[in-house]
Amino acid sequence: MTYVVTRSCCADASCVLACPVNCIHPAPGEPGFGQTEMLYVDPRTCVDCGACTTACPVDALKPHTRLTEAELPFLDLNRAYYEAHPHGDRTPMALVPAPRRLSGSELRVAVVGAGPAGLFAADELLRHPGVTVTVYDRLPTPHGLARAGVAPDHQDTKQVARLFRAVEGQPGFSYRLDTEVGRDLHHADLVRTHHAVLYAVGAATDRPLGIEGEGLPGSASATDFVAWYNGHPDHSGARYALDGERAVVIGNGNVALDVARVLTADPESLARTDVSDPALAALRTSRIREVVLLGRRGPAEAAFTLPELLALASLDDVDVLVEEWPADVPADATPKTEVLARLAARTPVPGRRRIVLRFRTRPVRIVGGDRVTGVVVERSTPPYGGSARETSDPDGGTPRTAESPGATETIEASLVLRAIGYRARPVPGLPFDGATGTVPHQRGRVKPGVYVAGWIKRGASGFIGTNKSCAQETVSALLDDFEAGLLAAPVGGGATDDAPTRGVDLEGWRAIDAAERAEGDLQGRPRVKLVDREALMAAAGGRSRGEGVAPSPRGTPQA
Repeated sequence: MTYVVTRSCCADASCVLACPVNCIHPAPGEPGFGQTEMLYVDPRTCVDCGACTTACPVDALKPHTRLTEAELPFLDLNRAYYEAHPHGDRTPMALVPAPRRLSGSELRVAVVGAGPAGLFAADELLRHPGVTVTVYDRLPTPHGLARAGVAPDHQDTKQVARLFRAVEGQPGFSYRLDTEVGRDLHHADLVRTHHAVLYAVGAATDRPLGIEGEGLPGSASATDFVAWYNGHPDHSGARYALDGERAVVIGNGNVALDVARVLTADPESLARTDVSDPALAALRTSRIREVVLLGRRGPAEAAFTLPELLALASLDDVDVLVEEWPADVPADATPKTEVLARLAARTPVPGRRRIVLRFRTRPVRIVGGDRVTGVVVERSTPPYGGSARETSDPDGGTPRTAESPGATETIEASLVLRAIGYRARPVPGLPFDGATGTVPHQRGRVKPGVYVAGWIKRGASGFIGTNKSCAQETVSALLDDFEAGLLAAPVGGGATDDAPTRGVDLEGWRAIDAAERAEGDLQGRPRVKLVDREALMAAAGGRSRGEGVAPSPRGTPQA
């Protein structure tokens, strides 16, 4: 018997460290770690000990004898990886960096952003004796996209929160949530009261299409839609047009697949997840029966990962179809095209909800009067050039200006969601590269004392576990600067200095977490999310911002 990684794992490498025979690759320090879609178990050297299953925070590892029919393709994926990558040298190049014994006084670091990038950075810092970390976030809740971005039907992936709870429990860790840098305190405040400030603010906005009609009611960002059904407090009052029979999602990455699944899911199955209550109520009355996903490139270049495609293809109550398979693309060109070709050969089942993938199709304009009624599209051909009016690439690549002739057609739809990638906002006071949407840096170092990690560092790419190796690089640069004497000593007591409000601390977050889980236990759900700021603050035992307290006047405002 061998163990198998199933679905999209977190790739944080906990299982690699637990494996006594080093049969899980790519490991930290090896080529491909943090870039592959998942980790792989070598069936030839696995000794069936099960140590990896106890270490995995998202329950992604299973013995092959317990795989469901939908999970059987992952057995072949694991085997195929080692046929292509034999890994003759089984010694990882750098499993765990040795803790540094820092000379002098303690190292005090502020981390701005409580998502996976920020918490992995905090974890890497706290591995070294003498380090204290305060994590700031403008929301009353931490965990970023792990809480507000992972689809509710992917509860296994959401279990990465176990890792984060372990980080939060380390000595030297503290939270200042519900605290916005730029309003409640400023960059200069953090620089003055800490040796270093590490920004892990992610990519909070989406990329626009830049086509006519994009601003019509019924045309929206998939980023916002995902935040809405995940209970993000900024989107708790949103409304979406679910009264038509068809929705169009522009883009074909993992977010597009998530949105399509949620829109076509049986609401009763979603009711057993942590989907937000307002979204669940709206989805119960939804009339949408079909979701069309548009990808400008061909099936071989589709942006979604193979594990997510396999999960989509295994849905047993929704037809997943591919329209118009390109004659010039061999079905066996890649593992991804093999799955897509099988979907293209499917016969639709009358009466079922359906998800239709269309390739080599680009949006020209969104049409409608007082609301969206459809999308005008045209066929695109290699090299998939767009018209001169196109300002962005719906598949997340480099914009093109070459003409792409072809007949147009209108796809009728009442809802159009763009899912063409996340983009970071500039961080006031820091340099910003508008082309890449990142802060320029060297190994995460913007300058001694100021650092970046996560998407603001490398762009909106990678997986949850990618942030681990990203954080290791940044923290290594930060520690190098501290040991070289390049970081100014902080003034004052740290996190509580110049604090205009108390915010939500670690105990406040734990109170929110406990309240949500307790209500979830009553309803047979993982948790019932509190979706508005007032309810969150009440559960935390804190108070809302602005009760006669003025923001700090110092420093440069930071969004």
